[in-house]
Amino acid sequence: MQLTDAAAERIREIIEDSDKPVIGVRVGVKNAGCAGMAYTLDYVEEAIAGDDHISDKGVEVWVEPKATLFLLGTVMDFEETRMSSGFTFNNPNQEGACGCGESVQLKPADLADLARARAEATA
Repeated sequence: MQLTDAAAERIREIIEDSDKPVIGVRVGVKNAGCAGMAYTLDYVEEAIAGDDHISDKGVEVWVEPKATLFLLGTVMDFEETRMSSGFTFNNPNQEGACGCGESVQLKPADLADLARARAEATA
């Protein structure tokens, strides 16, 4: 999982504005909505044993274990429009989304495909 500059900046702002000491954010997925799953984002006050840890652009991100295979290859962004603002996820494992944008359909990453892509990239 990677962050865009906009996502990293917004996470830094969230951390600075927190009422309690926060060291980063935790990304996950939960069963929700008509498409089946929704992304979650929570504060992290201290590292959580068992979570995957990513340090990108000076921001600390933890990924909950049940979400790891669904988030491999994902780029997290922060977008602002005239009507809304929020984090978005460009996820190669996303197969669909509901019309209202509240949930997504995700498949676990194909580890064999990832290994082949890495081998081709280094060849």
